[in-house]
Amino acid sequence: MAIGWLTVLKMVPWGDVIENAPKVASGAKKLWQTVGKRPVVTSSAPPVPEVLRAESPAVAALQIQVAELQVAVADLHQQMLASSELIQSLAQQNTQLIKRVEVNRVRLLWLAAWVLGLTVVLVARFFRV
Repeated sequence: MAIGWLTVLKMVPWGDVIENAPKVASGAKKLWQTVGKRPVVTSSAPPVPEVLRAESPAVAALQIQVAELQVAVADLHQQMLASSELIQSLAQQNTQLIKRVEVNRVRLLWLAAWVLGLTVVLVARFFRV
């Protein structure tokens, strides 16, 4: 199972991921700012004039449909707000993760250099070349 994950991780273009992380974060921030500024649609139907109430049942049916659609639009707006907030949060977490991966990469390179240096010193000391 671990070999499968290792294969998947090797296939990820990490350079592109690291390069695009700030773009993803700024895009999510712009999306949140755009969606967050929109006014919330109220789910109440507008008052029906008396003239229309006396009209045919078709007009009443249309008014009911309009009210239902207004409620559906309000629900969709709330879902869009929640989704954009989640996207912004994930983008921020992605940026933090990329920063940590980069720090670990640099540390690993330093560790590899130290191990290589120590190996050279030990080989030279034991084999006196």
